[in-house]
Amino acid sequence: QVQVVESGGGSARPGGSLRLTCAASGNIFGITDMGWYRQALRKERELVARITIHGETDYGDSVKGRFTISTDIAKNTVYLQMNNLTPEDAAVYYCNVRTVARGGDFWGQGTQVTVSS
Repeated sequence: QVQVVESGGGSARPGGSLRLTCAASGNIFGITDMGWYRQALRKERELVARITIHGETDYGDSVKGRFTISTDIAKNTVYLQMNNLTPEDAAVYYCNVRTVARGGDFWGQGTQVTVSS
């Protein structure tokens, strides 16, 4: 069984920062990449950022230059540093972990991020 647990969500003011953490545990091996997605109210889930075990990154256009994804593969953990937050960043943020195993696609339950003055 695999657990993917996000933490670090909460409230921030516009222009503020938050740092999200996601840790995968359990019967998980062969991680290929980890990432963050978000879903705002009445919107589809969208990519925020992904990172491979080789350090290659991919960002959604709306967060480029403001958010930074990093990982500690030894700890099966991925981080998302979010700076210069705007109200449009408010959403539930989900962590995703993919592995080499067939069906190796795991999601956390999400963490809420609110941005308001």
